[in-house]
Order: sequence, then C-alpha cells, then structure tokens
Amino acid sequence: MSLADYVVAANADARGVDVLFVGQPDSMTPLGTKGVGELAIAGMAAAIANAVYHATGTRIRSLPISIENVLSASEEKTNG
Repeated sequence: MSLADYVVAANADARGVDVLFVGQPDSMTPLGTKGVGELAIAGMAAAIANAVYHATGTRIRSLPISIENVLSASEEKTNG
C-alpha cells in the first residue's frame, strides 16, 4: 500500500452540507473565528487550479500555485 492508495474525501462525498452560523465569536482566537475542519476544503485546491486555468489558459498540476509557476508553465506551453 502506498500514499496513492489512500482515499481522500472529495466534494462528491460531501452531499447535503448546510452552513450555519452558530453562537458568538470564539473569544480564544484573534479574529473570533471557529474552525470547520477538512470537509469544507476538500476541493479547494482543484477549484483554484481550475480558476487559474480558465483565467490564463495554463493548466497547473502542482502546488503551491504561484505566479512563477503560471509564467513558467505558460512559457513551456508556448515554446514546447
């Protein structure tokens, strides 16, 4: 077994999620925020990568996505 076999939750696995604002701000955090866990960020990286692709026409397949990665991938696509 390897890391490739590890099952990670995806947005398709999170059906019927409701967002609720509960109670008062958390006084233990500087901004008063409360954590929501990993469920809320399951597809965030893919959504951002797709937004970059739709905005630039350049597909980025590694993280973190930086302007340098976008520019070098764009140059490779142009030259390659």
